[in-house]
Amino acid sequence: MVDTVNLLEPSPMQRPSLSHALQQVAHAYRGHMAQTIRQADLPLPGTHVRALKAVCYMEGCTAQRIAQRMRRDKAQITRVLNDLLDSGLILKACNPADKRSQILHPTSAGEMMMQRIQALEQQTLTRMTRDLTQEEVEHFIRIAWHMTQNLEGDLPPDN
Repeated sequence: MVDTVNLLEPSPMQRPSLSHALQQVAHAYRGHMAQTIRQADLPLPGTHVRALKAVCYMEGCTAQRIAQRMRRDKAQITRVLNDLLDSGLILKACNPADKRSQILHPTSAGEMMMQRIQALEQQTLTRMTRDLTQEEVEHFIRIAWHMTQNLEGDLPPDN
């Protein structure tokens, strides 16, 4: 049996499954990022970090587009965005293409926060890929991207 508490490697008699390996990587990455963000005294939960990233990097960013991308309920995303607005990390502007929605932009404080988050992510990625060659990392990225595309092609369209 794999020791999921201490994250020990499985014994040679065990054959770890792909799903277990993917779950372990995702869990370890999220856990380490959450711990790193807490230690850096950043006041943002994971969902807020993901939403701020979308605002910073998505062209023509709206609450609806974030909800679709994150596969979350728009009401939940709206609450997160309101927290980011109240924190002074993002601004809303009128959407010229659709008067019913608003385009979201980072403030200078939001951009500075994103720079801090990127630095923390880089620390985590450096630790995560320690002892791996650049070729191994690139190979993993290609495989993970291919698997993601295989699965997303089977999902029903977002509304």
